[in-house]
Order: sequence, then C-alpha cells, then structure tokens
Amino acid sequence: MTSRGADDRESLADLLGGRRGAIDATLPPVAFGAGWLLTGQSIIGGVIAALVVAVVVAGWRLRRGDRPRSVLIGLLAVCVAALIALRTGRATDFFLLQLVSNAASALAWIVSIVVRWPLLGVVVGTVLGQRTRWRRDPALLRAYSRGSWVWVGQYVIRLLVFLPLYFADQVVALTAARAALTWPLVAACLAVSWWVIRRSLPADHPGLRHPAAQAKTTANSPQ
Repeated sequence: MTSRGADDRESLADLLGGRRGAIDATLPPVAFGAGWLLTGQSIIGGVIAALVVAVVVAGWRLRRGDRPRSVLIGLLAVCVAALIALRTGRATDFFLLQLVSNAASALAWIVSIVVRWPLLGVVVGTVLGQRTRWRRDPALLRAYSRGSWVWVGQYVIRLLVFLPLYFADQVVALTAARAALTWPLVAACLAVSWWVIRRSLPADHPGLRHPAAQAKTTANSPQ
C-alpha cells in the first residue's frame, strides 16, 4: 500500500510554509507607505517606519526559530530598498528592488522549466531530502514543470500591476498592491500549483515523497 493518502492530506503550503514568510515580508513595505503618508510624504519618515518594523519582524522570526541567514536576508532587503529610495529621492524607488526581484524570479523559473530543472521540484525535493531523485521520475518531473508555470504567473501578475504604478509615482497604490499581491497571491499560488501537480500525476502514483517508485514502474512499462 502506498502513502499517496498522506500526500493527499499534505499540501505545498504545509511543506514550504510560504504564507507565513509572505506575511512577514509584507509588513515593512506597508510600514514605509504608512510612514511616508503620515509624515507629510517624507521619504525619511517612511524609511524609519519600514526599518523599525523590519527589525521587529526580524526579532520575532528569530524568536520563533527561523534560520538567522534567512532573517538577515529579509532585513538586508529592506535596508537596500531604503537606501535606494534615499539615494534617488523618489519614494516609489523603495519598491524598485521588489520589481527587479520579480522580473529576475520570473526569468529564473522559466529557464528552470526549459532546461528541465523546474524550481518547484528543486525546492520541494530539497525540503523532502530527496536531492535530485525526483528528476528520475518522469511523472513528477512533468508535474513539477507544470506547477512551476503557476509560479511564473504570480511574478508576471505582480509586474503587470506594479510597473504602471511605479512609473506613475503612485506610492500609496504601490503599497496597497504590495500588500494585496504578496500573502494572498502566494497563498493562491501554493494552492493552484498543488492542484496542478495532483492533476498531473497518474492516479496510481505514490506521491511526492516516493519519486523512485514511479521511476521504476515507468522504466519497466512497455514502450
């Protein structure tokens, strides 16, 4: 008897925990927008608010056991965004790093699918301690490739919304869009990509945790 039933009860959100991190990442940009608005559209006011919230979030993440390197990267990203805005004198440039990050992420995920190393498989395989065993399972490789397109879609959606607001200097709208398209979009992406993976796998597939079993079945099946 396979453990497919256990996989059915387990979701990508359970495996990756992306929603919690997305909520944490939303707070500093929202604080920047609120600080900028409440201090009479002062970039310094927005930066101070964002940094204070970022430090509080970093302390909270460390207390709940998150990896120090991950916490430091999140804090560093806020500091870099703040420096960019202070350097250029444009409040919207606080969101420039987010725009570049989404464009780079979309490109990276597309390339990973094209070269048959879908990043969704890489991430889940790493979390499950499988290294590259999932790639020996054609069904899993195909499912991860299809699921990865959902992640490409979330980055493209953000760019389509953020870019016009950025070029129009809409700080408040950018702040609202940053909040609306972070945690809710990540949650939707996790759910949809999980649905795509499950729909892509054969009914008798043993699940994400057992890639080698399907590979053996496929290898022994008639061509």
